This record gives sequence, structure tokens and C-alpha cells, in this order.
Amino acid sequence: MRTCILQPNLTNSAGQRDTGDALAEALSLVEALDVEVVETRQVNLPKVNAGQYFGSGKVKELSADLKSLDIDLVVLNGGLSPIQQRNLERTWQVKVLDRTGLILEIFGKRARTREGVLQVDLAHLTYQRSRLVRSWTHLERQRGGGGFMGGPGETQIESDRRGIDNAIIRLKRQLEKVVKTRELHRASRKKIPYPIVALVGYTNAGKSSIFNKLTGAHVLEKDMVFATLDPTMRAIELPSGRRVILSDTVGFISDLPTQLVAAFRATLEEVLDADILLHVRDISHPETDFQARNVKAVLSELGVSDDARSDMIHVWNKADLLTETEFSTRVTHAERQDRTLLTSAKTSDGLDELLLQIETSLSGDTTTEVCDLPAAEGKLRAWLYSHNLVVSEEQHEDFGRLTLRWNTAEKQKFEALRSQ
Repeated sequence: MRTCILQPNLTNSAGQRDTGDALAEALSLVEALDVEVVETRQVNLPKVNAGQYFGSGKVKELSADLKSLDIDLVVLNGGLSPIQQRNLERTWQVKVLDRTGLILEIFGKRARTREGVLQVDLAHLTYQRSRLVRSWTHLERQRGGGGFMGGPGETQIESDRRGIDNAIIRLKRQLEKVVKTRELHRASRKKIPYPIVALVGYTNAGKSSIFNKLTGAHVLEKDMVFATLDPTMRAIELPSGRRVILSDTVGFISDLPTQLVAAFRATLEEVLDADILLHVRDISHPETDFQARNVKAVLSELGVSDDARSDMIHVWNKADLLTETEFSTRVTHAERQDRTLLTSAKTSDGLDELLLQIETSLSGDTTTEVCDLPAAEGKLRAWLYSHNLVVSEEQHEDFGRLTLRWNTAEKQKFEALRSQ
């Protein structure tokens, strides 16, 4: 499919994102759909036109260019109203996608788990429901009246909207069942239990690469946006032998469609449950600060408070892509920051320090205590050893005296198991 990307440049808008960087990101998004990009263009725009987004002269100029290039798909890196999208498609005689539609297409292509597919389908339907006006040529037709009163009946648009509403209701019911299953899984993990460390960050920051290096897993890692959509969890061992669960999550992006923020809340609940968040940044990216602010905003929208963020470890990844001068500057900057590490998933530099930092963060309130366990409490004794909490043990006739090093959460979990 021959594709053209249009990047609007609102010339009268202060504080907008650099259009070159925004266009580069749009290109990476479109390339994730495996379409042929034959044209990318920045379009100056004094103001947004309510009917066609662009002014009539620019629409006519673009129409001729699109025809000469034999374009099948136009991607506009911005938000289009249903009427604007319909009018542009009519005039240009091509398929038009805005940024929200584009991201939804990528998610639809990448989702693999049942929950991921259901969430994407729900987001798609919510988006489509607002765009029924696009097909107005058939939606203005009326269906025959029914019931006792007769009359003109409902219009086609009402019928289509009702069909989408029914499909949304069915999807929400299915998702409720999946969410309940996830809640059971989370409850099971809490009984094990291991601390959860969740990787978060802007898309393509290298989260999956770090995940694979630390866990030895084979999660898709690619220089591509949204390479990971479905959550993946693996147990890893810290230098002390203590085990934690590492969770890889979907990457965030600027202007994330509101439908997806809502639909993927269940997936991102792993973030809300995490004991530690690892905020992975592509420190070599020209917009790394912008991306970091965006991640912070999305986390706030998900309900992660400032208190929770105070436990975040900042992982400045892709250090191998920095120039010598940039690397030296970043190292100095990182050393001045609290809980900030410079890493490279590609070369593994800094990952050992990251594991040590995770361990330090988890053992902040560690205490040493002595506990006497009757000989009959073999399961509890095994639980303590499996979690590497036993420093030493003295065997007596009817009990074992164990010296334990643990934090408050681990002690509470042990006491909960003991009271069962």
C-alpha cells in the first residue's frame, strides 16, 4: 500500500513539539505496519480548518500531489474529527488515518494474548462508533418501522451504532472474565510471594532488550515502536540469591489514544502492583526529556502517585549510541541524580549495577530477627529457604532456631502464611 505521511506544522502554535522529530516518530509508527512509505511531508498550517483540517487551497494542492504519486493511504500525524476524515477521504479518494487510528491499527496487528486482542477490539469499536458519520451516504437511509406503531423506523446510522454498542457490551463482559482470571493470578503470586519489578517507559526505549538480558527470555526485541504489547513476566535472581518477578509492559507514546489508556488499564495494573518501577529511557534520543515527561503523565493518568514514583529507578539506556562527549556529560549528570543508572542493553554495561540497585531498594527496611519453628512446620521452613531469608539455623530437639533477614513486607507475608 503506497503511503504518504503528513506532519502538520501549526505555525501560530507556541510550545509545540519539533515537527522534524514528530515526523520521524510518525514514520517509525507507519513502518510498523509494513506499508510502503513513498512520501513524507511537513505541511505549514496557520490554523486548523473545521471541515477539512487544511485550507481549501492546501487540500487541492495535496490532492494533485497524492494523485500523481498514486497514493493509497494518507497518514496525518494529528487528530482528525470524523467530519474532517470523511471530507478528506472524499476529496482525495484515498484512505485517511489520523494518529489515533494509526496506533490502533498497530495494536490490532501486534496483540497476541486473548486479553490483548479483546482490549484492542474494544478500543477499535469505541473509535469506530464516533466515526459512523464517515459512511453518511448509506447511514442516512431509513429502515422500515417495526412494532405496533410502524412509522419510518430507525435510520441506518442508529442501527449501526446499536450494533457496535451491543458488540462493545459483549467485549466488556468477556474482558471482565479475563480480568478476574488475572486477579486470581496476581493473588497466587502474592501467596508465593516475590516482589514485582516492572519495566515502564516510552516505546522503543529498550525495555524488552533489558528484560531479555536479565531473564534470558526471548521476548521480541526490535528497533520498532510497540514491539511489546502483551505483558510478559519472568522470575530473576538478584546477586544475593533473592528472587523477584520482572514484568515487561507495553511502551507509552505521546498522544496515546484515550481508548487505549482505558482498554489497557488491566494490562498496566502490573505497574500499579509493582514494588519497584524501572523507568527505561532511550538516553540517546533527541527527545528523551519530552518522552520522559510523557511517561510521567501517562503514569499519573493510570493512578501512580508521586509517592509511588519516589521508588522509581531511572534507567538511562542505549548509552552505546552516545558520542564520547555526550557519554561523559550523561555520566556526570547521572551521578548527580538519585537512583539513576546509565546502561546499554546491547553491551550489558550497567546491568549488574541495576540488579544491585534493585536489591538495595527492596532491602531498605531489612532487619535481622530470630524465629523458632517447630519441627512440624516443614512447609514454612521451606518457604523461608526458598526466599533466601535464612541467615543461619540451629537445630534443637523439637524445633529449629532460624536467624532471618527480611523486610516488613516479607515478614507480614510469612506471618500470614503461619496463621493459616
